[in-house]
Amino acid sequence: MNATDRTPADLLAAALAADPGRPLVTFYDDATGERVELSVATFANWVAKTANLLQGDLSVEPGDRVALLLPAHWQTAVWLLACASVGAVADMAGNPAAADVVVSGPDTLEAARACRGERVALALRPLGGRFPEPPQGFLDYAVEVPGQGDRFSSPYAGESTLIVAGAEYSGAEVVEKAVADAPALDLTGPGSRLLSGLPYDTWEGLSAGLYAPLAGGGSVVLCRHLDRLDEEALARRIESEKVTAVRGLPRSA
Repeated sequence: MNATDRTPADLLAAALAADPGRPLVTFYDDATGERVELSVATFANWVAKTANLLQGDLSVEPGDRVALLLPAHWQTAVWLLACASVGAVADMAGNPAAADVVVSGPDTLEAARACRGERVALALRPLGGRFPEPPQGFLDYAVEVPGQGDRFSSPYAGESTLIVAGAEYSGAEVVEKAVADAPALDLTGPGSRLLSGLPYDTWEGLSAGLYAPLAGGGSVVLCRHLDRLDEEALARRIESEKVTAVRGLPRSA
């Protein structure tokens, strides 16, 4: 970690400067068969577009609360770093009624309607696909994000905030904890590759599934619905993805 890496957005900028082509997030959804691999550069591009959406179209300002009603998913990881980029409070599974903006997956739309501010819906379909019919009262992320700028710059130089499982962390604390977690997760630079089946509703899940790989210079194989794999299929994935460490396996595995 450099002295200037005080938010997760700083970690992403440092990774982009060091090696933009290396893998950062490889996502599997074993309910749909989806596999998506994002390099640092591709991930950063999605973050920039989403940050521009937040700051421009959604008028999010530093300190505004963004409730993320989303599972462990590559698009959730993008939203977490976009919130850090604009200085927003990323509230995982937060109360929509207390949020300035809510970002919802398809399974939490009714709960998300409690937000009186802007509402964004993610279909979470393969290849970032849009809803067949946009949910009433929501912006469809897949429709809104492609036209956003590929670069993001903000005059905001303060701290972002993360809230997860009732605990609140400043951007600096997120970085500090992620850097401390990385060696314990065997994330020690390029080539280190962690497979995580943990949900994003705890610090442990967020660290293994995003922040520690980013801080440790490695990458994550983020798996949703991992319990759908049998032991043989899981072993094949670990081998084919060149996984060096594993967290969050189903109990039967």
